[in-house]
Amino acid sequence: MKLKAPHPRPRWRTAALCGSLAATLTALDARAQDAPPRSDATAAPTLSEVTVTGNPLGAEQIVAPASTLSGENLLLQRAATLGDTLRELPGVSSSYFGPNAGRPSIRGLDGDRVRILQNSGASFDASSLSYDHNTPIDPLAIERVEVLRGPAALLYGGSAQGGVVNVIDNRIPREPVAGPEGGVTGRADASWSSGDAQKAGAALIEGGNDRYALHVDAFARNAGDTAVPVALECTRPGSPALARRICNSANRASGGAVGGTAFFDRGYLGASLAGYRSDYGTVAEEDVTIGMRSTRAALEGLWRNPGGLIESVRGQFSHGNYRHTEYEGSEAGTVFTNRGNELRLEARHRALGRLQGVWGLQWEGNEFSALGEEAFVPTSRTRTAALFAQEELGTDWGKLTFGARAEQVRVRSLGSDETDRFTTGTRRFTPGSGAVGALVNVASGWQLTGNLAYTQRAPKDSELFANGPHLATGAWEQGNPGLGLEKSASIDAGVKWKDGAHRFALTAFASRYGNYIGLLPTGATREGDLPEYVFTGVKARFAGLEASGTVRLLGQQGVWRGAGGGEGTSVLDLDLRADLVRATNTSTNQPLPLIAPARVGATLRWADGPWGVRLGFDHSMAQHRVPEGNRVTAGYTLWNASVTWRQKLGRAQLQWYARVDNLSNRLAYSASSILTQSAFGRAPLPGRSLRVGVQATF
Repeated sequence: MKLKAPHPRPRWRTAALCGSLAATLTALDARAQDAPPRSDATAAPTLSEVTVTGNPLGAEQIVAPASTLSGENLLLQRAATLGDTLRELPGVSSSYFGPNAGRPSIRGLDGDRVRILQNSGASFDASSLSYDHNTPIDPLAIERVEVLRGPAALLYGGSAQGGVVNVIDNRIPREPVAGPEGGVTGRADASWSSGDAQKAGAALIEGGNDRYALHVDAFARNAGDTAVPVALECTRPGSPALARRICNSANRASGGAVGGTAFFDRGYLGASLAGYRSDYGTVAEEDVTIGMRSTRAALEGLWRNPGGLIESVRGQFSHGNYRHTEYEGSEAGTVFTNRGNELRLEARHRALGRLQGVWGLQWEGNEFSALGEEAFVPTSRTRTAALFAQEELGTDWGKLTFGARAEQVRVRSLGSDETDRFTTGTRRFTPGSGAVGALVNVASGWQLTGNLAYTQRAPKDSELFANGPHLATGAWEQGNPGLGLEKSASIDAGVKWKDGAHRFALTAFASRYGNYIGLLPTGATREGDLPEYVFTGVKARFAGLEASGTVRLLGQQGVWRGAGGGEGTSVLDLDLRADLVRATNTSTNQPLPLIAPARVGATLRWADGPWGVRLGFDHSMAQHRVPEGNRVTAGYTLWNASVTWRQKLGRAQLQWYARVDNLSNRLAYSASSILTQSAFGRAPLPGRSLRVGVQATF
């Protein structure tokens, strides 16, 4: 790939260890995982809407700030990338590298400080290494996404210290179909969108009885270049020289999985095998595309009542084989591979009075390589072994939670057979983390939560051993083999209130880093005109607010029963959301880059029988808090509207929907996208687009 003249600005892998603690993360409660998704458009909210990631004991009330996207909300907000799908959740933004690559950023954090999981297991890829690398997870194939904000390192390691995004697809069924005769259920989706001429479809079928369950799914999407409100230049052969499209933003993706579970009197054992492939343009250069291939195998089991103090033991094993090739035209360039395994065992002990808890161990190993002339990281091997524990003490006024984790991490650079610029060697680290939290029921409908945590993260292989040109940052990235542990202390405090259909939640968070690892400029240049950036430990501070709520403006919740009518009165709700993050390099007193600005949003939801209508907006303030030399981004408001209609057709229930994004066709640029700094004007946010589709369930 040809590197363009870089913009001489600093870029950090921004991170914030902010917020909630105390709920150490573990596998989801089985009953919550397999519960059918419901339409959040009409469901009355509660203080504990779902059992979420980080809730190992299956409690109805948890201490950690968490969000869930499922049912109708997921159907309407689904995008091509995981980051864009979650963008309306408070505290979550996207690293947006055009419409084909976007990783979730949580509280100003991205890259190796946000852990992406599949069914609570590891997802092996290269998405945290570079902004133009997408995750091998397609929102078409998932049933629910759960986001835990704040330091989640206690069960999932330092890469989760800013938060966890857990994608749930039920490819390993965790509960038998009711009754000995069982049955068959399924879902099919089909949609088309105007902004990129995208055609997408997905289907799954599940069946079984009280002794076994099977799952099969498949999906595919095919999209052209994405429409934007301004004409952009394009020199790609066969494309107009000037068009209101993001040049080289077309993509194709497909995949599927098969899984099954055998159930026993005291547990279950299941396995799944999934494949994913995607070919997409990187948008940073007009003739560069990425061909991504991924295979993931998983094994999971549960053993109840093994005896003694142990109430149950849950085990998970996953193996991933990831590969993507960067093509310049038809010629293959750099090839990235990541092969890895993860083993997790968790034992829940019997209640000791009011004390409940989970203890466990985790082992993870992977081998990563980047081969080609423009490889900026060497072949490396990483091994992590950890012990973790969480205890929960129930009280008359709420609960207390305690968690701890101890790790051993070994990172080894093997260099490269193609170049001698990479340092070889091995670094060993012993990170430790601890957390304590409390939940207090202060009055009817009111809750207070608080969390304190101290976490440590071992540097990643790229932070230690990188040495080469990196297209996504427009710089020469240099690792630092002498880096020590990244250390931080954090606090958050929250309040929740509920009265019938009305609800409100507010969380404030703050964290301080003693050795925050950022990518900083040295002032030197490499390879002629590439500015040199070196991974360096500095002091940093993060602080912010997150708020969400629902106000019932009209009506009572009805129950829809017929194909063309319903019971009860019309329902009119107003959803509100807002977030704010301020991140500062306290060593230089400069703001950190690529931080989303303050945001506010609202959605008006009306439901009457089978009909549903939504009208909403999200407003991003101008981002003036940028490091010296970085580009300020203007504020903007994006409106959206949708209509849904449910219909019964024999055994199936159909949900027809239409959604328009960016109603006013507003030109906007993301403050959290590296493209806004390194290639401004090349990839604005998508313009107005209509998406229509139908989902059938039976």
